[in-house]
Amino acid sequence: MFNQGNNQPDRSTMSELYQSVRTFTNELCKPLKTEDFIPQSMAETSPARWQIAHTTWLFEQFILINYVPNYISVNPQHNFLFNSYYNTIGDRTVRHHRGLMTRPTLSEVWEYRNIIDSRIHNLIHEVDNDNFDGLCELILIGMNHEQQHQELMLTDIKHLFSLNPMHPIYKSIPDDAVNFKPDSLKFIHISKGVYDVGYTGNEFSYDNEHPRHKTFLHGYKIANRLITNAEYLEFMAKGGYENHKFWLDDGWSKVNEKHWNCPLYWFKENDEWHTFTFNGVKLLKLNEPVCHISFFEADAYARWAGYRLPTEHEWEIACKPIPIDGNFVDSGLFHPTAINNQMTDNDVIGQAYGDLWEWTSSPYRPYPGYKVAEGAIGEYNGKFMNNQFVLRGGSCATSQNHIRPTYRNFFHPHTQWQFSGIRLAGES
Repeated sequence: MFNQGNNQPDRSTMSELYQSVRTFTNELCKPLKTEDFIPQSMAETSPARWQIAHTTWLFEQFILINYVPNYISVNPQHNFLFNSYYNTIGDRTVRHHRGLMTRPTLSEVWEYRNIIDSRIHNLIHEVDNDNFDGLCELILIGMNHEQQHQELMLTDIKHLFSLNPMHPIYKSIPDDAVNFKPDSLKFIHISKGVYDVGYTGNEFSYDNEHPRHKTFLHGYKIANRLITNAEYLEFMAKGGYENHKFWLDDGWSKVNEKHWNCPLYWFKENDEWHTFTFNGVKLLKLNEPVCHISFFEADAYARWAGYRLPTEHEWEIACKPIPIDGNFVDSGLFHPTAINNQMTDNDVIGQAYGDLWEWTSSPYRPYPGYKVAEGAIGEYNGKFMNNQFVLRGGSCATSQNHIRPTYRNFFHPHTQWQFSGIRLAGES
């Protein structure tokens, strides 16, 4: 189901890789106070305490229970408390009640985490050679799963903090970056043809990136950068949120239901637009890419501008040759940045990786020949392949070593709280 690659690490390296991912979660938690770990700001988010417990539970449930003879769980109730969506495993706390659980305490969750880490390290060094490769495959799945939750934890904390009238600062970051002014939008032309899409290589990849297959693409063009705040403000000023002709019907319903009139976290004060960031409330920087945009908003903007969103395979073919470099969580900025045209050729695609996840027009569906694996692990991706859209490229909350050109993120079209933005496309 998951491709763990052919470059299997040795035991010491496997132990170090595991610990590096676990340690980064701990680092992301350091700016938080005890009270920040408990609340749940909406049904789509999860408390930080639940996420550090859930990512720990996965290693216990999917690895230790299966590899350690006569294994005794730290607490059998964890299966109910920290199971996310695995029906195969059993009943669980309903998602929107995760913030109501005040026990186990935060200190008990950290203790649980330390116990499981110790057991995993011991297992890596003690498992017999015949079972080591299979163990590594499951640990790599768990590590990549935890990296996904690191990103979710950040986006969920931002949403939680945004609802606090004190506007808490997650991390003070010097605002000394040069606010580059992007050049006018340009388009890169891609020839029609039959292309190979999907993962190929020797590293880890998810099952939804497989099987590799061929697809025909008509000639198309794709923008050389993301849409900026200034460009999106023009859409707003010209009645973008007030004219139904730019919106899909479900999107127009959301506009009216939720009273959308700007991106999430934007607000006007003294006739100036501000936005909430991990660094507190800031004046909106016009040259930064517009952020926290739903699929419906991205699609409406594209229609208003006379373009469309790229399909996921148009994005993949255009961006695959580009080195995976950009503003990821590794930079410590936790915010998208303006493109530097002095560092980017206008004839190539900029901001392909990092900064913001990019909405595509592709529904999240299985590739031809895709098969769901047996057991609980088969619930990881396959059962979510409906009513969602694919995003590509990673964001400023994504780890750089987690992303690939074939990586398929997916969210419901009304989703705004993720670091998501807009890249335009059109017919060539």
